[in-house]
Amino acid sequence: MKDKSAILYRMVMPDHVCPYGLKAKDLLVREGYTVDDRALESREQVDSFKAEHAVKTTPQIFINNERIGGFDDLSERLGKPVQQKDTVTYRPVIALFSVAAALAVAVTWLVKAQIFSGQTLAWFISIAMVLLGLQKLQDLDKFSTMFLNYDLLAQRWVRYGYVYPFVETGAGLLMLMGVLTWLAAPVVLIASSIGAVSVIKAVYIDKRELKCACLGDSRVPLGFVSLTENLMMLGMALWMLLFN
Repeated sequence: MKDKSAILYRMVMPDHVCPYGLKAKDLLVREGYTVDDRALESREQVDSFKAEHAVKTTPQIFINNERIGGFDDLSERLGKPVQQKDTVTYRPVIALFSVAAALAVAVTWLVKAQIFSGQTLAWFISIAMVLLGLQKLQDLDKFSTMFLNYDLLAQRWVRYGYVYPFVETGAGLLMLMGVLTWLAAPVVLIASSIGAVSVIKAVYIDKRELKCACLGDSRVPLGFVSLTENLMMLGMALWMLLFN
């Protein structure tokens, strides 16, 4: 059996500790390697190392005197998945809706001392609306720009892209509280109807491949997720108008 040893060069400076260097060291240790951890403690040491080995970045990992490369190269060498920045993923969606479901159950337990009741689904949708709105509010300019690619109302009234996140967040809070439903429900009904029609036209009629603006994450494709978001809001608005 070959000796599982590796040499790791990484930046450890007073004002910066390379996170990928730490991740590389952790991965090597978890894979059973003995790591010779060589810290580059100044900009001069970093520049000298790069020039000597003709590399542009650190960290750099060597195994059995062979330069493997950086953290992504190491992950690939060890058979670990490498997540590309522009790779399509539904992970943010799964995380958000999972947290919304957990919060809905928590609210149900707090209010009714039950894990689930007829109100839990309504609370889940309201909480999901608030969380989705929060994602958009983190970067209004980015959201509004992505939104303009497909939303029919935003294409006619550009400022709607800046208003929509506040509408979604505020309506979600009002629905969660069960107050001013006479205001929140009609507004959500109109906004979600426009949103659903916009997604259906862009994705299922025009067959355009776009990124979803719903989470403020450019890796989520437009289609099922955004349509589900709008249909959930539409259903919630109808339920509140009919039964409240």
